[in-house]
Amino acid sequence: MDIRWFNDLANLARTGNFSQAAILGNVSQPALSRRIKALEAWVGTALVDRSRHPVKLTAYGEQMLEAGLQAITRIESERDHIREAMAQPDRYIVTFAAQHSIAWRFFPSWLQAFESAYGSILSRLRADNLPNCIDDLENGVADFVISYRSRYSRGVPALDSLQSLTIGRDQLIPVCRVTADGRPLFDLDDAAAGALPYLRFGSDAPINRHIEPLLQERRIEPRLSVIYENSMVGALRIRAKDGSGIAWLPRSVVQPDLDAGLLTLAGGSHWSIELVIRLHRLRRHSNALTRKIWAFLAVREDVPLLTG
Repeated sequence: MDIRWFNDLANLARTGNFSQAAILGNVSQPALSRRIKALEAWVGTALVDRSRHPVKLTAYGEQMLEAGLQAITRIESERDHIREAMAQPDRYIVTFAAQHSIAWRFFPSWLQAFESAYGSILSRLRADNLPNCIDDLENGVADFVISYRSRYSRGVPALDSLQSLTIGRDQLIPVCRVTADGRPLFDLDDAAAGALPYLRFGSDAPINRHIEPLLQERRIEPRLSVIYENSMVGALRIRAKDGSGIAWLPRSVVQPDLDAGLLTLAGGSHWSIELVIRLHRLRRHSNALTRKIWAFLAVREDVPLLTG
């Protein structure tokens, strides 16, 4: 698999035309077609609907494009960090670890706000499942872990020498596609609606610890019919936008879709889950720089750099 294939897919999604996409990518049209087919063979399914003019990505194509571009961004970011570190070997690289839903939207904005207030630092982000992030923290691979906390779940286990503070807030909100008349395609508050298609985070995803208690509390589970599971917030977002069902997603992730009218709330505010975004460290793995960063953030905890 060649990561350039995802750039080809992005150009095709942008133009809807193989010839124009080839020009954008500075390749011949036959070469671009071969790359797209190679990517489809690697994934195992069609990623482009060629029956339409202009052509359009399938739902799987959109899902793979989003994942691929995120991977390229991370790879290029790591390369840049390595080059920077090689040029300045005396500077320490601060490593943050965060679950994907935080890493995607919240973290880049938060880091920019932090550096504007604190000053530039060399840093890298490890986006992974929360249990792996916690393992990295315990093993000294990560300096800080960022996670959600809600009234239903504290997010991270109690670890020896663990310290935590608040750096932001978000919400888990139920969203679905908008109908032609501007109403939600599925309505949690409509008792007469019957079974509702539910786009669920994977059963092992820690974010479910915030969602499932609400569903039990409001006794909605019998009406929710799970039609799709995925641990990636981007995959659920795509399925919600194509009208497949309802998904509880971070507001920070779907706000652009809400603003554009592509998604809407699938119920009243009582279906929303308030999230506190917490930064964690282990005192036993700290150093002079991370202690300085922690002290800087601790005195500002009551006024977070970002609110969501």
